[in-house]
Amino acid sequence: MKKILGAVLCSALSFCAFAQNEVRYVVSFPNAIHHEAEIAMEIPNVPAGNLKVRMSRSSPGRYATHEFGKNVYNFKAFEASGKALVIKQTAGDVYEIPAHGNAVKITYTLFGNWIDGTYAGFDETHAHMNIPATFAFPVGMDARPRLVEFKYAEKQNWKVATQLKPMGKNTFYAPNFQYFMDSPIEIANYKTAKWEVKNHDGKVQTIHLIAHSNDTQAAVDKYADMLKKMVDEHYAVWRDFPVYDYGNYYFLNDVYPANAGDGMEHRNSTSIVQRTPKIEGYESNLLGTFSHEYFHSWNVERLRPKTLEPFNFEHSNISDELWLAEGFTQYYGGLLLTRAGLKTADNSIQAFNGMVNAVLNSPGAKNYSPIEASRYAVFADAGVAIDQTNKGNIFLSYYTYGAATALALDLTLRSEFKLTLDDYMRALWKAYGKPEIAYTVPDLEKTLSELTKNPSFAKAFFAKYIYGKEKNDYAKLLLNAGLVLRKANPGQAYAGFGNLNTSDGKMTLLQTSKGTPAYQAGLDVGDVILSIDGQEATNASVIDQVTKAHKPGDVVEIKYQYRGENKSTRLTFAENPVLEIVSIEKTGGTLTPAMQTFRDNWLNSQVKSK
Repeated sequence: MKKILGAVLCSALSFCAFAQNEVRYVVSFPNAIHHEAEIAMEIPNVPAGNLKVRMSRSSPGRYATHEFGKNVYNFKAFEASGKALVIKQTAGDVYEIPAHGNAVKITYTLFGNWIDGTYAGFDETHAHMNIPATFAFPVGMDARPRLVEFKYAEKQNWKVATQLKPMGKNTFYAPNFQYFMDSPIEIANYKTAKWEVKNHDGKVQTIHLIAHSNDTQAAVDKYADMLKKMVDEHYAVWRDFPVYDYGNYYFLNDVYPANAGDGMEHRNSTSIVQRTPKIEGYESNLLGTFSHEYFHSWNVERLRPKTLEPFNFEHSNISDELWLAEGFTQYYGGLLLTRAGLKTADNSIQAFNGMVNAVLNSPGAKNYSPIEASRYAVFADAGVAIDQTNKGNIFLSYYTYGAATALALDLTLRSEFKLTLDDYMRALWKAYGKPEIAYTVPDLEKTLSELTKNPSFAKAFFAKYIYGKEKNDYAKLLLNAGLVLRKANPGQAYAGFGNLNTSDGKMTLLQTSKGTPAYQAGLDVGDVILSIDGQEATNASVIDQVTKAHKPGDVVEIKYQYRGENKSTRLTFAENPVLEIVSIEKTGGTLTPAMQTFRDNWLNSQVKSK
């Protein structure tokens, strides 16, 4: 989190001044085999009156609410003397202590068995902790430092990895509540590799790979060498490393097939959880998460939307800017792997193809703007709900929407202004990221205006493509790089049924997308397809065969059943809307020298030239 450096770099003298006011935790794992941790919290100098202690309902890097309090039990409170205090549980994750002395000790048991970037997990092999999912906190004491001590003497091979400041004897320090909550922890018998990076000002910092995986040290070292190349390309974009607190950045990587999977950015570290047997042999598949999350150490950790400041741990922040914070990061995550030689140009083109198809063909993008997509994150970002939503028709992920917007802006800057998206990111970094000034959408527009020296262009771009729902001319933009955007299956009939549930011998529709022939025919979730064009719909291949036998504009009768009632409708096939991006060479066209240069400047390594 931002604006903590003054506290982070406090002297020993000032630390001693803090010590009498710090909130202290002690964590042990006597029942880790059954996924429990025991946590004690000591709060000194408690003000008179009602003391409120709670669990978080949100987490840095997440944008929806999460009920972390559900895994807390045996919650108790004591005076310094050991006398039990009366607790009133006023909400599922809120505990109030109306009468107490100057110091209060809280103890509770935490269950954790979900290994991802958001929750906590404990077993005989490790303790994996996202702080908001693990630690209760006293309300109103955010400025107080935190100390956390880990006790695991019975697990001799364990060791702690975290961006928190080590104080010795398995004790770690955070200057305040916000920093503490942004500092994931992995305790395990992990392997590690590290290397130094030098900034343009000569400052040297260390990057660490922490690998809790079934790999040899040689495999971890080999993977670290790949990450070095990736990091070099990230630096080439920004031309300035963030100042990592305490001079270190940590990739906390947990790899095992039973993991939930995830990647979660933090100020000086990232928690990356992957679902492969190990790293070795899967390196290429795992790099994307590393690249995305590392880009976040600039974009969103320091180059930060004002809507996320201050981060609210009692409910989720709603943000207008996730199309840039997450979407632009998504765009660069894959692109920089191609520049580093760790992915091919075809890999990037395939990713661009997915972005363009989504933004041009999904109803969520056709009817809603990137800002509206960003706001929906409070419901979409791993938020838990049991009722069905209409998300498929009203929402396109801000990751994808923003990435497609980044692609268009990058190509526009290159073709019209002899600039690049890298230039834009550096301008934002200089104005808002490096000084850690939270930005707004108008600030983003202002920076684009200043960079291009063309206020009318910046105003129009934001009006059309950020606030508005218009779409960029991707075909024209991509052609600059000798890439052709075209229909993947021209003249092919398309019904738009989407995925079908084929259980129990029935062909049951899931939600249909607005604008598709199926939607226009009045078909939707729960409809059981009985026949199409007179043929019994015994399996999906029957539907495919009938579709292939027709052309766009043909009309067929569909008989179906909904809630036990037999019905029929008429469906008019459309042309398959799926697009593809292919190199002009593969179409039989000519790749001109200008196109080749454009493509090379875009997709090739920037390390030597910058």
